[in-house]
Amino acid sequence: MGTIDIFWIFLMLIAIQPVLAQKMLENARRRLMMKIEEMRGSRLILLIHRQETMSFLGFPFLKYIDIQDSEEVLRAINMTDDEMPIDIVLHTPGGLVLAALQIARALKRHRGKTTVFVPHYAMSGGTLIALAADEIVMSPDAVLGPIDPQIGEYPAASILNVIKKKKMSQVEDRTLILADIGEKAIKQIEKAAYELLKGKMEDKRAKKVARLLSSGKWTHDHPITFDEAKELGLSVSSDMPKEIYQLMTLYPQPTRVSQGVEYIPVKKTMNNHK
Repeated sequence: MGTIDIFWIFLMLIAIQPVLAQKMLENARRRLMMKIEEMRGSRLILLIHRQETMSFLGFPFLKYIDIQDSEEVLRAINMTDDEMPIDIVLHTPGGLVLAALQIARALKRHRGKTTVFVPHYAMSGGTLIALAADEIVMSPDAVLGPIDPQIGEYPAASILNVIKKKKMSQVEDRTLILADIGEKAIKQIEKAAYELLKGKMEDKRAKKVARLLSSGKWTHDHPITFDEAKELGLSVSSDMPKEIYQLMTLYPQPTRVSQGVEYIPVKKTMNNHK
């Protein structure tokens, strides 16, 4: 075998290595998912959005809940027996209201117990989905987020505040149109959130929580912690199975040139060192 042959073999190995690594990762995910389903006697659905990297230009973009996600999740729910519990792992910055609501309403209608696991964060549309579940399991440091609608790049509530603080003659027609859309969007989201919470808590509280989450009291990226979620009256638990954490390690962020966080992974021990 000549030098040229060795060189071409080397290039082929480099070319197929990422494909093989991805296949091994997918197999590891599948095995762990099957283990969790067997352990909990449930259907496990993952809705995990990581920052992706464009292979050609190399710049990052965020994935979010879209129509394709809702189609896949609805298909998984419809394939599940009515009485079988459903577990959904959520790790998402949010996304399209339409897609998130489709998932949430399908989850709400399912007769078997529904559990949402939030190991790190489920913001905006992710929170909307979580509201539909019978139980929300959050790690102690995980967060949910407000569900107030965004009109383009601006929060709907902020657009309405502009209208209230200025004279009509000082407001542009475009702002008035956005305010009209924003007012409708807030009412629609509040109504949808109430429908999802109805039956899970006292009716008056359900309306109050729906209004609070959708009204724009907080900025859209405000982190709602485990304790805050509990104070709101949401059915939250911190009993996160270790297998969910293990599953998240199988969804790594794309490799960057410079690693921002490094540590030596050592397991916790029961005994403290003196």
